[in-house]
Amino acid sequence: MDNLLKDLNEEQQKAVLSTQGPMIILAGAGSGKTRVLTHKVLYLMLEKQIEPESILMITFTNKAAQEMKQRMEKMLNEAKSASGRPWIATFHSMCAKILRIEGKHLGFSEKFVIYDSQDQIDTVKEAMIRVDVSVKDFKPRSVLSTISGAKNELISAAEYLNFAKGHFQETVSKIYPMYQQILKENDALDFDDLILQTIKLLRENEEVLKKYQYRFEYLLVDEYQDTNRAQYILTKLLSNKWKNICVVGDFSQSIYSWRGADYRNLIRFKDDFSGTKTFSLSQNYRSTQKILDGASEVISKNKSHPVLKLWTENGEGEEIELFEAQNEQEEADFIIETIIKNNIKNLTDIAVLYRTNAQSRIVEESLLHHGVPYVLIGGTRFYERKEIKDVLSYLKVLDNPKDKVSYKRIEKMGKRRLEKYLEYKKKIQDKNSQIQDQSTIDLLDGVIRATDYLDKYDEKIEEDRARLENIKELRSVAINFPDLTDFLENVALVEQEYNSHKSDTSEKRNAITLMTLHAAKGLEFPIVFMIGMEEGLFPHSRSIMDRTQLEEERRLCYVGMTRAMNKLYLSYARRRLFFGQRTNNMVSRFIMELPEHVISQNFGSLKKSTEEDLF
Repeated sequence: MDNLLKDLNEEQQKAVLSTQGPMIILAGAGSGKTRVLTHKVLYLMLEKQIEPESILMITFTNKAAQEMKQRMEKMLNEAKSASGRPWIATFHSMCAKILRIEGKHLGFSEKFVIYDSQDQIDTVKEAMIRVDVSVKDFKPRSVLSTISGAKNELISAAEYLNFAKGHFQETVSKIYPMYQQILKENDALDFDDLILQTIKLLRENEEVLKKYQYRFEYLLVDEYQDTNRAQYILTKLLSNKWKNICVVGDFSQSIYSWRGADYRNLIRFKDDFSGTKTFSLSQNYRSTQKILDGASEVISKNKSHPVLKLWTENGEGEEIELFEAQNEQEEADFIIETIIKNNIKNLTDIAVLYRTNAQSRIVEESLLHHGVPYVLIGGTRFYERKEIKDVLSYLKVLDNPKDKVSYKRIEKMGKRRLEKYLEYKKKIQDKNSQIQDQSTIDLLDGVIRATDYLDKYDEKIEEDRARLENIKELRSVAINFPDLTDFLENVALVEQEYNSHKSDTSEKRNAITLMTLHAAKGLEFPIVFMIGMEEGLFPHSRSIMDRTQLEEERRLCYVGMTRAMNKLYLSYARRRLFFGQRTNNMVSRFIMELPEHVISQNFGSLKKSTEEDLF
């Protein structure tokens, strides 16, 4: 046993050795929670002689589940254990497996199909046709998002009408039951159904409930702050016999409320499981103390949840470096200049993090221009994004009516939009002998307005909001290239540079990582640049007037800062061309909150001049 515990600190050891009853492990950023979880399972199997089939470990992503399995396999092999393996699964894969076995009780065959996002959209459209609701009046994606939200709150199709408020939700209450009927006709489930139907099964079938409650004597759940209501109820149901449930989470890293995650589940847990033990992992193994002090000061302003004060034995480390750029181009060039100045050869050490997907555009173009390879995580390169290609196809045909490839793309966007586009094209040609007489920005705005292209997307849906922001960012390029032909030529050249980097596999292995702050959770890099640290951009303008949302923005900042191991750069621009508008920006409150001892330059004068305006 000593060998099993030797790599763990005192608090980690306590968390591993405590096996009976409900417990919460509050695991700060970089505090070794994966190590604790794997050691805990090994301790149960090797020391407590618990059968591996009696242990269930739930994670959120396939990647996390795979990492857990690999670690477990390695350690069991080292321990020369010939016993079986615990069940490590995501919420969805676990529920899919249970429903394959037990779904007959709900009328599903074991061969049911799981519909992906596009299948679900197509099914919503079919349901809308059947209940005589026009897809022109209601966006199928918005309808699906509302149905998904209802399922995450465990509201069935039959119950939804009781909760519906307003015309849109009342319309959804007609579509939702038909959507479910079509799924049943096709022997299909969507991703939300996997959890919803598993809960239904466990609640309605006592025999099945007892079978799985009895089987899983020990339940461990990772990232508990990211659970929604349905996932919370599911873990509660499964653990209700033995009550040996261990949940791991961190209030300060809860950043997914827009997809139903509720950090308050960590608080509810204590109410629902009496005698809950709590272990706090506050020793950080990733970052330097100055980075942690900066991040801790920012997150300490949140008052609605407990905050762990992180510490490390990694030493004080370098100060956080602040960079004030005159504009967005200078900010992007600063990254390249820093690489050159510090002679950084291993580009995989570097991550550039930003609040919105649209911010990648200027950084991508700058890196391409200087021949610095990069990889984009969790996203598509700016000019390859669907909405950008759609809008560009409109402009390409305006510039060159013989472009059949772009014309075919316009046709695929729908007959109604095509007619409106052709009307707009004729109208501006009648007005001007040459389309080129109009500026790119006027043509871009005009064609989007004429075709009602933005109506494809719903601001309330995070993915759609990102698409709308990308279209707005295309306006920034249009302003810089007033001539349409020059604009399209620039786009083509940037795309060509993309492709030349794509084909160079040797460079791709040594490349900078670009990603949103949301995508960075769970990752770490020796060097991190967080760009766009300005009021209205980060924290986002949508969040500034809402305390709950502002606290989530603060948690997002904390997550970003704690990705950095050795060096953290925070940059902001005094003026920024963003979403096609030139703005003068105030420095983000998150920078203003940093203690002076963690900052590399004398920032006092700027703090003094800005604080009164900000607060």
